[in-house]
Amino acid sequence: MADEKETKEELAKEYDASQIQVLEGLEAVRKRPGMYIGSTSSQGLHHLVWEIIDNGIDEALAGFADKIDVVVEKDNSITVTDNGRGIPVDVQKKTGKSALETVFTILHAGGKFGGGGYKVSGGLHGVGASVVNALSTELDVRVLRNGEIYYMDFARGKVKTEMKVIGDTDPEARGTIVHFVPDPDIFQETTEYDIKVLRTRIRELAFLNKGLRITLKDMRPEKPTEDDFLYEGGIKHYVEYLNAGKEVIFPDPIYVEGIKKGITVEVAMQYTEGYQSKLLTFTNNIHTYEGGTHEEGFKRALTRVINDYAKSSGILKDNDEKLSGDDVREGLTAVVSVKHPDPQFEGQTKTKLGNSDARTAVNEIFSEHFNKFLMENPTVARQVVEKGMLASRARIAAKRAREVTRKKSGLELNNLPGKLADNTSKDPAISELFIVEGDSAGGSAKSGRSRLTQAILPIRGKILNVEKATLDRVLANEEIRSLFTALGTGFGEEFDVTKANYHKLIIMTDADVDGAHIRTLLLTLFYRYMRPMIDAGFVYIAQPPLYQVRQGKMIQYIDSDEELDEVLGQLPPSPKPVIQRYKGLGEMDAEQLWDTTMNPDNRRLLRVSAEDADAASADFEMLMGDKVEPRRKFIEENAVYVKNLDI
Repeated sequence: MADEKETKEELAKEYDASQIQVLEGLEAVRKRPGMYIGSTSSQGLHHLVWEIIDNGIDEALAGFADKIDVVVEKDNSITVTDNGRGIPVDVQKKTGKSALETVFTILHAGGKFGGGGYKVSGGLHGVGASVVNALSTELDVRVLRNGEIYYMDFARGKVKTEMKVIGDTDPEARGTIVHFVPDPDIFQETTEYDIKVLRTRIRELAFLNKGLRITLKDMRPEKPTEDDFLYEGGIKHYVEYLNAGKEVIFPDPIYVEGIKKGITVEVAMQYTEGYQSKLLTFTNNIHTYEGGTHEEGFKRALTRVINDYAKSSGILKDNDEKLSGDDVREGLTAVVSVKHPDPQFEGQTKTKLGNSDARTAVNEIFSEHFNKFLMENPTVARQVVEKGMLASRARIAAKRAREVTRKKSGLELNNLPGKLADNTSKDPAISELFIVEGDSAGGSAKSGRSRLTQAILPIRGKILNVEKATLDRVLANEEIRSLFTALGTGFGEEFDVTKANYHKLIIMTDADVDGAHIRTLLLTLFYRYMRPMIDAGFVYIAQPPLYQVRQGKMIQYIDSDEELDEVLGQLPPSPKPVIQRYKGLGEMDAEQLWDTTMNPDNRRLLRVSAEDADAASADFEMLMGDKVEPRRKFIEENAVYVKNLDI
């Protein structure tokens, strides 16, 4: 501990302008903001906040900060405060400017490069402060350091006020306060922050950094809120949060922590009584959606250790088939978090870890601790193994069912289901599959569609709730089987998104409660068994209108009761308008359905994103799972929002 303290003190002393290294200039950021923050949509807008928070988290990872405060100001600007060491204010030799100015005006300038300022960094690109500055109409920063308060402000990345001392402070006080106003010229879609998006990511960051307190205040007058996130148990509490409301096999999640060759590994896991698995992986706080070597190391260790224990304890006999990775992960909720000094990311979205040493570190550290846990907890160990064996039997039954189904019905990939009205184009990039509720709506859709690009697959009633079903039951369901056959991707381990016959999978259900239920069942199916389709951006929800208003030759389609009231209030008194409420898609003729919901020139589609799917996962589990009480509570709390319910 003495050595650790000494190293920490040395780092604190050495963190000065010499550690702020300059790689290149800032000119391109305003011209091509998408290259630096992903997009200029709402996602890019929120990315600005993550970049500034990351700087505070870097201080926490280095052991110099334990609190970050985030405030959405009344004018929708953002203030982020951390109690770290404070950005250096002395002169950076290469630029001849203060380190503070260098960090905010030069791209790739910061303590994340060269290994001196931080041993582990949470940011992905190390472009944070300068990019946020470039994309803000105003940015001001205050640094508490050396018993003084230093101040600078900027406009669209240019220095407005040179660094100056604006006051004294406690000699022990440290920290950085950054306030910025997003530029509406850049973020033309919106400059309004979504408190739910902020809350979700900030909660996640608090889980991933145990002992770090992060507060979030929304000062906007519409609905001021305040959140305080602090998890001393870190990702162990994250697993408990993810499993809230589920039946679990053992009450206390398994938690493993260790360091190997500079790589810090944390794993927390717990089994539920359900069939679905959830594995979240992170590297330096970055959610690695595409997995990578750390995920591979965990999966290998989990499968090997459980099989070894099952054999050695005699639960699994010599002639029994080994449990597969899918078998041992059934019902598992796990979070794997690594802190790596030099992460190498791969994949299309740069969220897949490629370091081979991370695989080794996770594999060895988790194997050792998990094996010990099973030896010390034989009752729980037997439950885990038996759950895997049940999954194995269901997997084998599903395989047999799949083979039998293919032989009986000929539903190979080339033999499409009879009720599918396919499109004539064989180009998946322009092909769309509409999943339509009911035969009458299916008939209108088939008549009104564009035959070149649009295929129609009617489904009858509510499909199987896959949240409560084993794999063999899912595969035995005719509606689900037809969908997979039409899609052409294969199923389960064979699923291949590159073989998809359609690059738009569009859910088109009635605008009522039953339609919403069917939509939820379908989304649950896609999330659990077609996740690559969501990740690829291929899943959409159609938006049929609720009303048609006719007055003379004027025809207008309306989406809500509020919009109806507004339109009726603007119409002349005569002739009297005729209002038609669509209780279902089947009430529209082919022309109306085309005009309102299927015509690419007029329609409005909601694309289901990976972030939407992750955020909705807990709702899926609660609404579609076994526990009645959470579902009843949700319905009671949200019944007030249901209007004009048709019974």
